[in-house]
Amino acid sequence: MNDYFFIIAILVILAAAFGYINVRFFKLPNAIGLMLITILFTLGIFAISYFDSTLLDAERYIIRQIDFKSVLLDIMLSFLLFAGALHTNFEQLKVQRWPVLVFSTLGVLVSTFLVGTVVYFMLQIIGLQVQFIYCLLFGALISPTDPIAVLGILKKAGVPKKLETKIVGESLFNDGVGVVIFLTIFQIADLGIANIETLDVAKLFVQEVIGGILLGGALGWITFRLMRSIDDYDIEVIITLAAVMGGTLLAHEFHVSAPLAVVTAGLIIGNDTVRSSAMSATTETYVDKFWELIDILLNTILFVLIGMEMLVLALEGKYILAGLLAIPIVLLCRYASLLLPINFFKKKLNFVPKTNLIMTWGGLRGGISIALALGLTEAMHRDLFLVVTYIVVVFSILVQGLTVGKLVKKIELKYAKTDNQ
Repeated sequence: MNDYFFIIAILVILAAAFGYINVRFFKLPNAIGLMLITILFTLGIFAISYFDSTLLDAERYIIRQIDFKSVLLDIMLSFLLFAGALHTNFEQLKVQRWPVLVFSTLGVLVSTFLVGTVVYFMLQIIGLQVQFIYCLLFGALISPTDPIAVLGILKKAGVPKKLETKIVGESLFNDGVGVVIFLTIFQIADLGIANIETLDVAKLFVQEVIGGILLGGALGWITFRLMRSIDDYDIEVIITLAAVMGGTLLAHEFHVSAPLAVVTAGLIIGNDTVRSSAMSATTETYVDKFWELIDILLNTILFVLIGMEMLVLALEGKYILAGLLAIPIVLLCRYASLLLPINFFKKKLNFVPKTNLIMTWGGLRGGISIALALGLTEAMHRDLFLVVTYIVVVFSILVQGLTVGKLVKKIELKYAKTDNQ
């Protein structure tokens, strides 16, 4: 039997089984439940391996056969981001477009440099000698928030719509921007600063970001025109699928950002005006349901994979300490990177109380950070940064994800009492 079919089948079976256990017994948001159950499952396999290593060998075999970075960044990410963008409230996003734009560009850049700098000094203190440029790489891979983790958890947490739009909108775009920043710093680290011109870096950044958005705009417009000219829900669903897959191929061909291209296309196609003029009610239902199913299926597989990635970690004492110290560093740097834009826009737009606190705690990290960490070379201290990233991501999803709802309710309650006094 084909190895790839075997691995996909095992992952889907595990995702279905863990998803069932979560819905039936744990009743946690899918992202949290699946990851928690997979980690417990992997720890259970570790325990059993002391008596019989068959299951551990099988799980290790599956993980070794999967290029997580390639699977997530080149295949899964486009589908997940398109599905997220398709169901994002476009009118709310239009109102919040400037803060979302600043959060997802300037916010990610500032966070990258803050995290990189503080982590550099933290590693020196605990006796790990790592060059500053590699710490910046870690800053770039950990700064983007993950829309895949964010979307499901925020909906369950009951975050106010205006704030949900800011966090989701930011995380949809900052993925693309974060990947571009990471790849730019990666190139500088790989080739050496002496061989890189500042103009080349700026050109690469602009080409990836602007090129991705322009390609996405063109894809969205062509898809809209095609869907408007026919009324056949089967074919229209296939057209949206072709837009994502064709768009990803074109983005790689022209060296522009595929994540930004599919997000832009998804926002255009999901826009209420486009929906009403291009899709019948039946088509709209089928398109939405199809992409919801794709979203749920890939999400479940992704979070099972994140849980299983424990097997590739080099769990050294200093690496674990660095990971634990990185949790407050990443959170404080995110808080600091949002301070200026939030205070600037607060007067012009009606922000909910403690926006910065909720955006910091609700800005979860996920599979994208792990995928980028897996893409580091040995010279870039891959083992160290993979452990640090994994610890931050697990804390983010399990602890922040489980408590963001309580934080929102506590803040709402506090300000409701203040208003009544």
